[in-house]
Amino acid sequence: MNSINLSHGSGGRLMHELIKRLFVKNFNNAFLNKLGDSAIINFRADRLAYTTDSFVVNPIFFPGGDIGKLSVCGTVNDLAVSGAMPRYISCAMVIEDGFSYGDLERITLSIKSMCKSARIDIVTGDFKVVEKGAIDRIFINTSGIGEMMKNAELSILRIKPGDKIIMSGTMGDHTAAILLAREGLRFKTRILSDCNPLGGLISSIICKDIKFMRDPTRGGVATTLNEIGLSSGYNIAIRESAIPIKKSVRVLCEILGLDPLYMANEGKVIAIVSSRAADRVLSRMQRHPLGRDAAIIGEVQRQKDKRVYLKTLIGGTRILDMLTGEQLPRIC
Repeated sequence: MNSINLSHGSGGRLMHELIKRLFVKNFNNAFLNKLGDSAIINFRADRLAYTTDSFVVNPIFFPGGDIGKLSVCGTVNDLAVSGAMPRYISCAMVIEDGFSYGDLERITLSIKSMCKSARIDIVTGDFKVVEKGAIDRIFINTSGIGEMMKNAELSILRIKPGDKIIMSGTMGDHTAAILLAREGLRFKTRILSDCNPLGGLISSIICKDIKFMRDPTRGGVATTLNEIGLSSGYNIAIRESAIPIKKSVRVLCEILGLDPLYMANEGKVIAIVSSRAADRVLSRMQRHPLGRDAAIIGEVQRQKDKRVYLKTLIGGTRILDMLTGEQLPRIC
């Protein structure tokens, strides 16, 4: 490999191979090697979750959110899907020379509003300005600390055949909103990003029957399920008829030739739940405003070729591979 390209940041196969070959190999330790959304740390009598993420998006303001809201939700959600209640985050901004003060104030107020909604505090931060052209307007990094919830016993190793796969809502809303805003496309129905903090939803459903959770961001649902299958060692089967997708997003995908299974989400969670508790967890999830469209979309299978299979609407079976290239750059 002579250079890094956009595909290495897509959340797909190339990014995973790079992370394992370069970063995990050289930063090797028990926390990092699990490749979770957060590192779970035992600190005295407490279990804490710690995570970090960087945010770049074009455009920086989009229907349903902006880069400030995105930066808070992204870190809050990585903590929440790890079974932690988010408590504190940091916020570091790198700004291009000449960036609008009004836009920076708007982003700051958005961050403030989202922190209030998620009931977290920004307790430290950093601010840098670089030469014009050194970056594209603004990049944000946030790190977060959360306290593990009482009934959270999440581990990829707990996944077993027969476990159900629950998706908390419709797929692809975030990518669709970004695409329409970036390209200035006129569409009959307005599509909003699903960018939202998941702490409240997850705290309302958390129980020992939930084996594992992950938020399907870059690479979408298909790539996230491939990650789960590879790490658990089992096959995963999902049903196309059960997958929640807004009609407007489906139509947009048909027009542009996109697959919603690979499109990013910023306010959804995939939960692997024991079969005995799946209906109960689904019912709880659907009672929360962010889980109204939740559905059981498939299950873990005993076969061990570590594949994800989609039962199509016409009765066929399709292999869903991990995203290889870059379907749409700069979405999170």
